[in-house]
Amino acid sequence: MKFVAQLLGAHVARYPEIGLADVYKLLHQAALGPAHAVDALAARDRLEAEAATLGPGPGPDEPVTDIVSPDGRLARIHLRPYVAAGLSLASLADAFGETAGTWPASFDKLAKFCGCLGDLAQAGGIPFVRADVVEYLRAREADGWPAVKHSDRYRAAYAPAYRVVDIDLLPDLAAI
Repeated sequence: MKFVAQLLGAHVARYPEIGLADVYKLLHQAALGPAHAVDALAARDRLEAEAATLGPGPGPDEPVTDIVSPDGRLARIHLRPYVAAGLSLASLADAFGETAGTWPASFDKLAKFCGCLGDLAQAGGIPFVRADVVEYLRAREADGWPAVKHSDRYRAAYAPAYRVVDIDLLPDLAAI
């Protein structure tokens, strides 16, 4: 699937320490959005606390928005450049909460996205062995396609700080 190959190609290039769990997490977000219930007030408090402790990231410079869905609407909003641009954390928290509550999650889409990973690994498009990819994805499917955390290696290398939102809910992004 062309979208998955392009999305993962960009992420593998930017994040060479990416693990299979991180690839799966990205595709999970692309298909399901934030995919969990969000208490709006708690989400805002967590976002403000996280933003207050952000230092420069250990990894590469990140864009404010990282589109993760084929329709171009769903994105990871990276907190470091978002905060540096002076954009509203309250607006981001609201957009995150609304996205979590309204995004049309599709497990069928997730299965399709993940279904091409073995071939992508075989072709060298992602830095994993096909058999490992297939085994990992079979386990996720057997578990009902759960959300996962970033790998320890990815967290240590990049200190990811972002929220997954429908960018149509953040009109201020057009100004940057």
